[in-house]
Amino acid sequence: MKRRIVLVDLYWTRDKDPRVPLGHASLLASLRARVDLDVRSLVFPVNTGSLATDTVVAAILSEVGALAPDEVDVAISAYVWSESLVHAIVARLRRAGFEGRIVLGGPQISYADATMGLERLYRGVDVFIRGYAENALADVASSPTRRDVAGVHWAGDDDLARQATVDLEALPSPWLTSTLSLDGQRFIRWETQRGCPFRCSFCQHRESGVRLRRRSLALSRVDAEIDLFCRNEVDDIAVLDPVFNASPRATEVLRRFAERGYRGRLSLQCRAESIDQPFVEVAAQLDVRLEFGLQTIHDGEGRAIERRNDLARVDGALRAVRERGINHEVSLIFGLPTQTLASFEASVAWCLEREVPVIKAFPLMLLRGTALDRSRDRWALRESDDPMPMVVASSSFTQGEWQKMAALSDALRSTEGSHPSSLRDLQRLASTLEPDRARWSPTDLEEVA
Repeated sequence: MKRRIVLVDLYWTRDKDPRVPLGHASLLASLRARVDLDVRSLVFPVNTGSLATDTVVAAILSEVGALAPDEVDVAISAYVWSESLVHAIVARLRRAGFEGRIVLGGPQISYADATMGLERLYRGVDVFIRGYAENALADVASSPTRRDVAGVHWAGDDDLARQATVDLEALPSPWLTSTLSLDGQRFIRWETQRGCPFRCSFCQHRESGVRLRRRSLALSRVDAEIDLFCRNEVDDIAVLDPVFNASPRATEVLRRFAERGYRGRLSLQCRAESIDQPFVEVAAQLDVRLEFGLQTIHDGEGRAIERRNDLARVDGALRAVRERGINHEVSLIFGLPTQTLASFEASVAWCLEREVPVIKAFPLMLLRGTALDRSRDRWALRESDDPMPMVVASSSFTQGEWQKMAALSDALRSTEGSHPSSLRDLQRLASTLEPDRARWSPTDLEEVA
């Protein structure tokens, strides 16, 4: 008899997003490739304002049915935005009499070190998976007994804090296996690689990326997916690679889109210093939006977050894409260690002077397991009491100064595509706007890279 696994995703949806997130679909494709598993999928957007714990639990119990405890697992993805909901779901499942295994994975698990005590953080959970879980979850779900699987921590055992191993080149494609459909879907999220070669202390990509010997998905898969998207005339593709042009294949990937006559939009997170002439030439043939994570122009702030920028090369990259008419944007972070209101304003002014068409400024978050999270006391970083806590004060800026930074962020958002030409004009606009902190999506805050 096949064992059943109920895969639950509590995702934060954004405008145009597909109904099934790419990460969930990748897990589904790997699970469904196992002939010994009966896979059930449940996907719930958590930010629609109408999701209740009872709704999720009822759906899970309906998929569990009358199976015995050793015949079914419930696997839930844990994100920073769903932390309280995960706790409520687990508690409600146990109170309802569910005795099968509950498995947790996702960023909240992957970046929790052994000292945190996962069993104490998540009472009632039996299994925890750190890292990319496609293979590990399938191995766990295929047997009712405990197995030694890399990346898997069983409640009650010593926590070795190991990351799951995954052969990226062997992973089945959600698109090519029809786990995800393109019917009526004009916007999609896509990946060509995972992990990141850089070591920014605020970013969760840092830990999982360094453990990957190879970061790229199979070239044959990437090529076949490009061909599929072009045939189906997908209008808009947001590439989730933490740094798209960190891959030696980046220019080749863009060239294939160009050769297939792709006319849709490609949004790419890139490192400005790594932009070269061949990349610019092929990007100019497409409708691309290059998203450059700059964070700060100040070397001291860069040192504090282990993200130093070569401003001369960044300047050259911005000049090159501006001259070729390539759509681009730059993201900054406010609330950084050693940052002041004046230094943040200087970073904004630097971008305005270079006529960056879209400048985005996001508040710093101390994500679980990051180096900056562990060293917060060094700079007296103080968080807000929001469900999604943001750093609002430190040894170098007050909460009042942070609010002025946030106001500048609001002003930048309201003028995207037509920013004022000077910092003074932006400040004047910022003074007239009502604060709107709710506009920062937690997925945006997590993806700043």
